[in-house]
Amino acid sequence: MAGSGDLLHVVTNDNLPARRVALGRLVMNAAAAILILVAAAQIADAQGWVDLGFANWRPTLYAYVLWGFAFCWGQVLTRGEQGKRALFVLPAALFVVSMVVFPLLFGLVIAFSDWNLSSPDGRRFNGLANIRQMWGDPFYWNALLNMVWYTLAIAVEYAIAFGLALLLNAQIVARKFWRVAFLLPLMLSPVAVSWMVGKSMLEPRFGPIARLARTLGWENPSFFASPEMARLSIMVMDAWTFIPFMMIMILAGLQAIPRELHEAARVDGASGWRTFWEVTFPLMLPVSVTAILIRIIFKLKIADIIINVTSGGPGGATDSVTSFIFREYRDRSNVGYGTLLAMVYLVLIVIAMTLLMKLADRWMRPRH
Repeated sequence: MAGSGDLLHVVTNDNLPARRVALGRLVMNAAAAILILVAAAQIADAQGWVDLGFANWRPTLYAYVLWGFAFCWGQVLTRGEQGKRALFVLPAALFVVSMVVFPLLFGLVIAFSDWNLSSPDGRRFNGLANIRQMWGDPFYWNALLNMVWYTLAIAVEYAIAFGLALLLNAQIVARKFWRVAFLLPLMLSPVAVSWMVGKSMLEPRFGPIARLARTLGWENPSFFASPEMARLSIMVMDAWTFIPFMMIMILAGLQAIPRELHEAARVDGASGWRTFWEVTFPLMLPVSVTAILIRIIFKLKIADIIINVTSGGPGGATDSVTSFIFREYRDRSNVGYGTLLAMVYLVLIVIAMTLLMKLADRWMRPRH
C-alpha cells in the first residue's frame, strides 16, 4: 500500500456539477445528430433519392470534424480529469477512424457494386455477383496459389540471410566493406531492380546473364518463357532485393548475444556446430521470428517486379494477388470486382498473420 504522503500518483474522482455533465452530453449528442443527418442526406443524394446538390462528400467530412471536437470537449465536461487524459488518445483514434475505417466502409460499398470506368452507367449495386465471379475466376485462384509458393520461398531466404549474418559477424577481412556491399540491393527500389535485372541482365538476346548461360551450354536461355522458370526468376529477383533486410536484422541480433556465452560453450568442449544449435539459434529465435513475419508482410504485397518484368505472364504463371488486382483496375477498369478481390485478400492476410503470430508466440514460449 502506498504511503499516505505520496499524492503524486493518487487519482481522485472529480465532483462534477450535474449541470456540467448535462451540458457535455448535450454537446456530444447534438454533434452526433448533426453528423448522422448530414451523412444520411449525402447518402440519399448519392443514391439519387433526393437532389440536394451535393458536389462531393466535404459536408460529411466537416460534420465529422465538428463531431470530433464536440466529442473531445464533451469528454472533458462529463468525465473531468479522466476526460482530459483521454484527450491524449482521442485525436489519434479519431484520425485513424477517418483514414482507415471510413475508406474501408466505402470500399465495401464498391466491392458489392458493378462499377466499370469504361461504362457510361456508373456504379450500380449488384449484390453477390462479384463474389460469384471471384469463385469461378481461375486466374485469381492461380494468383493465390502463386502467393503460397512465393511465401514458402522465405524459408530459403531466411537460411541465406542467417548464413550471411554469421559471416559478417565473424572476423573477416574488409568486414565493414562487405556489410555495405550486401546492403546495396536493399537500397534499390523494386522497380529499379525489375528494370536493371529483369529487363536488362536477364534479357534473352543481349543480357550478360543470358550470354553467360549460352557460354555454359544453354543454347536458348529464356528466363521468362516457361511458367516454372519465370516464377523462379521472380523469386530470385525479389529475394536478392530483400535478403539484406533479414540479414541486417539477424546481424543486429547476433551482435547483441554476449560473447561470454560462446566462450563458456567452448570451455565446456562444445563444437562450433553444437554451439550454434544449442546457444546461438535459440537465442536468435525472437529476432528470427520477427524478421520472418515482417518479410512475409512484404512478400504478400509483391507486385512491382511482376508488373514491370512479366505483367503476370506467361499465362498468369507469375501473377501475385496484388499484381492481378492492379491489372483488373488498369487494364479492365473493373473497379467493383477489383475492390472485392482486394477486400477478400485483406481478410485472408489478417487471418493468416493472426494465426502465424499465435503460432510464433506459442513456439517461443518457454516450456517447463
